[in-house]
Amino acid sequence: MTFRKLARCGLAGAAVLLTACAGPSRSYRSGLDSMLAASNYAGARAEIEKAKTTEYNAKNAVLYYLDLGMVLHDSGEYRGSDASFANAEGQMEELFTKSVSRRAGTFLLNDNTTKYPGEVFERALMNVFRALNYLYLGVSDEALVEARKVTAYLGRFHDFMEGKSGYKDSAFAEYLSAMLFEQDGRQDDARIAYNAADEAYGWYASDYGTPKPRFEVPAYAGLEAEGLGEIVFLHYDGVAPIKVSRTFQVAWNEAVLAVNQSGEKDADSERVQNALRAGVIGNAITVSYPEYVQPPYNITGSRLADGPAQADSQLMEDVSAIARKVLEDRNSAVKLRAIARATIKYILARSASEEVEKRAGAGFGLLARIVTNATSAATEVADTRGWTTLPAQIRMARLAVPPGKRDVSVTFYGRGGEPEGGYIFKDVEVQKGRRTYLHYRTAR
Repeated sequence: MTFRKLARCGLAGAAVLLTACAGPSRSYRSGLDSMLAASNYAGARAEIEKAKTTEYNAKNAVLYYLDLGMVLHDSGEYRGSDASFANAEGQMEELFTKSVSRRAGTFLLNDNTTKYPGEVFERALMNVFRALNYLYLGVSDEALVEARKVTAYLGRFHDFMEGKSGYKDSAFAEYLSAMLFEQDGRQDDARIAYNAADEAYGWYASDYGTPKPRFEVPAYAGLEAEGLGEIVFLHYDGVAPIKVSRTFQVAWNEAVLAVNQSGEKDADSERVQNALRAGVIGNAITVSYPEYVQPPYNITGSRLADGPAQADSQLMEDVSAIARKVLEDRNSAVKLRAIARATIKYILARSASEEVEKRAGAGFGLLARIVTNATSAATEVADTRGWTTLPAQIRMARLAVPPGKRDVSVTFYGRGGEPEGGYIFKDVEVQKGRRTYLHYRTAR
């Protein structure tokens, strides 16, 4: 048997373990993106439900409920969406409270082998979409409860991270809370929430490139006096950013020192290549870390129109930028853990091969070294799991109009400013002194 074949045999067991835990595959996620681009929410729901025990499994139950909840939300099935998000929230909360012991218990294992707890921004957005579910159902008090959960959770997370987390508040969640407080007649609470949103958008501008939104509409308290109502349109734009595994491998053999830096690769092929390089070179540690990349999408803006009255949508939450920054902030710790884990696995593998050499001779010791190095490298691949069905951005348009039933149109625009299609909301009921909320998803 050749060294290459032996290395492949050595990593087979590890590959099976990681494949079982690594979450939805790239091809599966790409298929969901295509269905979202075609607004085929029924097909996406069926695909997610069919994949519950295959692409997701028990370790990725949080992802299953998040993906399903978002698709149900997009299709207007708000009660089913909320039930799915509630399942995700329960498991995320349980995993959050166990996070310290979980980290300690998995120090020598790849993160893919643990239950996926969700990124901090995913947890926040899950409560945002629960709030929007209730808002579209007309249950504003429950919507407010969910919006305020975001602030409470991020405060707990900031304390848990001892102030080292840059993502300390959701500007959009604060802004939404303020709008809901206004609707409930709680003006002081609305003012406080608007101030919190202003403060958050202040650092959003520097961290994520998201400026503070500025809408030209009457104050909510003045709508009724002016005989107007307001249409609030939420545009969920683009597809979710995806995590890829980045790898660097430090190898030494006598006087030779080589460092290999990987680009974006399929996780399975990267695992095999890491293993083979480590096995052939003989002395190496492989370190992997995740990084977000944004799949391309064409639609980047929208305009709401009611007859001659028009309003362009403004960026409220750049999900893609937040995801990249949050992961970047914690990647230093991820890399340190990965280096320590890989070094310990290397030492253990080297000790095992030396013991084989003592007992069975140099030839078997070399073979054992190749297999153990290959297996150790194969198990070192970054955790690339993430919420697939999220949009890349959340945009908002606000338009004050006379009360009554009307057809409201939305035009979507591409990167060059050219129209990219549109949608008409039929028989939209606008009440004097009240807000009517609409939403639409584009993923193309």
